[in-house]
Amino acid sequence: MMAKMEKDAVNRLKEWFLEHQRELPWRECKTPYRVWISEVMLQQTQVAVVIPYFNSWMQKFPTIAALAEAPLEDVIKAWEGLGYYSRARNLHKAAQLVMSNFEGELPKSPEELDRLPGFGPYTIGAVLSFAYHQKAAAVDGNVIRVLSRFFASEKDSAQRKAYEELSLSLLPDDEPWIAMEGLIELGAKVCQRRPKCSECPLMEGCQAYRQGKAEDFPIKKKRPTTIYLERQVAIIHWKDEILVKQEKEGKVMAGLYEFPYALLNEKLGVDLSLKKLTELPLVKHGFTRYNVTLYPCLYESAEKKNIDGFEWKKWQELILLPFSSGHRRILKELENLSQ
Repeated sequence: MMAKMEKDAVNRLKEWFLEHQRELPWRECKTPYRVWISEVMLQQTQVAVVIPYFNSWMQKFPTIAALAEAPLEDVIKAWEGLGYYSRARNLHKAAQLVMSNFEGELPKSPEELDRLPGFGPYTIGAVLSFAYHQKAAAVDGNVIRVLSRFFASEKDSAQRKAYEELSLSLLPDDEPWIAMEGLIELGAKVCQRRPKCSECPLMEGCQAYRQGKAEDFPIKKKRPTTIYLERQVAIIHWKDEILVKQEKEGKVMAGLYEFPYALLNEKLGVDLSLKKLTELPLVKHGFTRYNVTLYPCLYESAEKKNIDGFEWKKWQELILLPFSSGHRRILKELENLSQ
């Protein structure tokens, strides 16, 4: 009886998805490359934010070959504002490996995809399912919400492997990719944090709904402690040049540019004779588990010296460089100040 009920529920899910799926640019022409880029962009980012980035990306880098051949700085600049910049660096590296090792085509086996940088279980499952129509699990937070509620599962949201196995066991042999994408779409549109149970095609069999506890699932994992930081940021100019630093490989902001900064109670570590000109509005931003308040200030340097790890850039160069989100907002304030 349970197997039949699950089969009926999956059929209802597929029918619902085919009727109610959103019109999204990466669904218009599902090539493996477009699926790959969209799924990486959608990690930790809302659909509405991703759409213009995806369209712009496809104009700049329409093929894997174009992405592989592009300078890394151009790739990071195109990603600017999406955050988690390791995703952009991994896309670039993976594209180069696909060109050299797979004749420019994304491989169709999970083992080969797993060897590419940036390909975790979700991205592998998404490419195999949505691009190559294989029976593969692509489990994100949306899927976990749907399955945890449907089965009133005691497994918390961190137990992704268990939900991968569960979703794979539910996928039908006939068009499994429709059911898989249907689970994601249902979580995004209906089975949200505050579920719209009356609109759900799975309501009849949902254990959490029957118990009146839909909002209690999934069981929450313990969140990491947020670390709060306050930093002084120095925008130092000499004539028409400004001092900046590109973060090194292996750092959180690797490949991105930033102005000199330090904690409020520390020295900047920049050996220059500076004249304070004006303070700029403070900027608040967050990344990973950090919540940061930036206190930017504009300075004039009495001289131009080579500072280890830093470089002087003219304004025309500066606005073309990829900046971390907080420092990009400071750059915008600086631009407003100069107008």
